[in-house]
Amino acid sequence: MRTSIFILFTLFVTYANAATILVRNNCPYTVWAAGVPAGGGKRLDRGQTWTINAPPGTKQARVWGRTGCNFDASGKGKCQTGDCNGLLVCKSFGVPPNTLAEYALNQFANKDFFDISLVDGFNVPMEFSPTSNGCTRGITCKAEINQQCPNELKAPGGCNNPCTVFNCSPTKFSRFFKERCPDAYSYPKDDQTSTFTCPAGTNYRVVFCP
Repeated sequence: MRTSIFILFTLFVTYANAATILVRNNCPYTVWAAGVPAGGGKRLDRGQTWTINAPPGTKQARVWGRTGCNFDASGKGKCQTGDCNGLLVCKSFGVPPNTLAEYALNQFANKDFFDISLVDGFNVPMEFSPTSNGCTRGITCKAEINQQCPNELKAPGGCNNPCTVFNCSPTKFSRFFKERCPDAYSYPKDDQTSTFTCPAGTNYRVVFCP
């Protein structure tokens, strides 16, 4: 009996520290959502949603949107932005430029850590917000960065981060991103203003074109 109770308790704790991430496409165009290591990938037309069930302890994880994609019946093809080795169901990170929702579950002090990163550039406006556990502080990057992108950073379908083009120290180009999306990472080690936490077991949503 004790063993059964222990197993049930362990399963409850494990489940409680997992996370459900609801991904929604509010863009007026199709976005091919991607998630690694949890999720894989899915086509989302306007208004469609996709649920990612991230196991407890998941870390170095990200969700992003791909644009300009074309896949065959076997799930092979290519995307203009965010492509992951030509697969519909991603197994690796996407190719810049792409806006990233990054997270790590149940880490230091039993907290989840999450952020929006522009270190790999920008392709789709994004919101990344908690939806449970009394955690309410979300992050948005709604700016039309593609339209305002400096000529030096322009890429087909997106806007490169200066790290991709030049180097990884703060520059006038990283300030271009920071001024438009102040809560998002604009260059590596931009932690103090860009990393947010919630108690482990929180659920989240990622919205393209919030």
